Amino acid sequence: MENADGQLFDDALLRVVKEKFHHVDSDFTGRKRLYFDNAGGSFRLKKAIERFAEVDSTPDNPERVHEIACELQEIEQRGVEDARLIFNASEGTVYASLTASGAIFQMVGTIAGAVPGNNLVTTVLEHPCSFDAMSLYAGKLGKELRVAKSNPVTGGVDVADIIRLIDADTCLLSVIYASNITGAKLDLERIVREARAIKPDLYIVVDAVQHAPHGVIDLQKTPVDGISFAPYKFFGCRGSGISWLSPRAATLPHHKLAAKPADFWDLGSAAPAQFAVVSEIVDYVCWIGDQFESSSDRRTRYVAGMRAIGLHERALLSRLLNGTGTLRGLRRLARVSVLVDHEDLTRRDLILAVAFDDIAEVDAVREYERRGVIVYERVSTSLYSRRMLESFGLKGAIRISPLHCNSPDDIDTFLRVTADIAESAALRTGATQV
Repeated sequence: MENADGQLFDDALLRVVKEKFHHVDSDFTGRKRLYFDNAGGSFRLKKAIERFAEVDSTPDNPERVHEIACELQEIEQRGVEDARLIFNASEGTVYASLTASGAIFQMVGTIAGAVPGNNLVTTVLEHPCSFDAMSLYAGKLGKELRVAKSNPVTGGVDVADIIRLIDADTCLLSVIYASNITGAKLDLERIVREARAIKPDLYIVVDAVQHAPHGVIDLQKTPVDGISFAPYKFFGCRGSGISWLSPRAATLPHHKLAAKPADFWDLGSAAPAQFAVVSEIVDYVCWIGDQFESSSDRRTRYVAGMRAIGLHERALLSRLLNGTGTLRGLRRLARVSVLVDHEDLTRRDLILAVAFDDIAEVDAVREYERRGVIVYERVSTSLYSRRMLESFGLKGAIRISPLHCNSPDDIDTFLRVTADIAESAALRTGATQV
């Protein structure tokens, strides 16, 4: 039975985990701070940064045949195999693009333009790269865009509300793995199973950018046709999106050099350093897995590591929400509201949204910064937030997104800062604290 409240890393492991990342306890100037905006760009693994610089420093072109070029080819191939390992995909095409957003536009446009059907299905919670791509190609191709509503209780999208929009004429379903505002995880396994029961050959694309750093992805259980993650939100570097396409999706007509194989998606020279970063990410997660499960199989170790990360993060989430015996959690702080607060933490990643009674979101974020805490406002004036917020009946929220290298003490510090902001705002407005 899954541990509903999670399981913290022990103190010794957590100390080593923290040491493997840059700037967990202070910014690059040395000022002490809490960085709780990992959903906007995660803490960087030291070894990923070092390895990127090392590999990228060589001028050699990996499409040559001399020794160093061949070594670069091996680095790239190992990164490709490690991307397959993350997705648990033995076949299909892995390709690197400048951003995951660009990759999703490419995949959506290719599939929507080549596959027969008169409608596309997505959800209201999609990142703009997915939603806008679906909207663009629906309009361009004269197809109907069908949008599943959100659930204001769970913070996600109900499977039934997606499935009821699918029929024999649906050519593409695009879904986000987890909300980047509420952290709610969609039941992807059930979505794929029930969608394909209606249309067995339905093409499905998934945005896993927010979910990938928090949980296991398994395309053997969720056989979709396209999926992406972004290394800069997954302990790595900015400058690439890593995507996978199924064999049938990869061979649809798409932008490529004519002489390349039918399933080849990379455009331009390869960047082996970006693939080296993927391998460093997998190496790190496998190292965590080694602390919990002994295995010679790299995927088994990776899964054990991601599960341990997920359990630690769930315990941090529980502490954020419920506090400790001596410290009130967000659910019990006066004049603070946890938005779209679903009780089942097994259905949530470590992202949550809050609001203050007496201070606007933008102002609250500045108050956090004055106290050495970085969070982010999601407001209805933002193109990245409006559609999702309005689906929940909200005008704004403060997004909190720690990472597994954060400690219980970090959470306690955040709760004290939040209580101080709430109390200070209440005093300014003459409100009564409870």
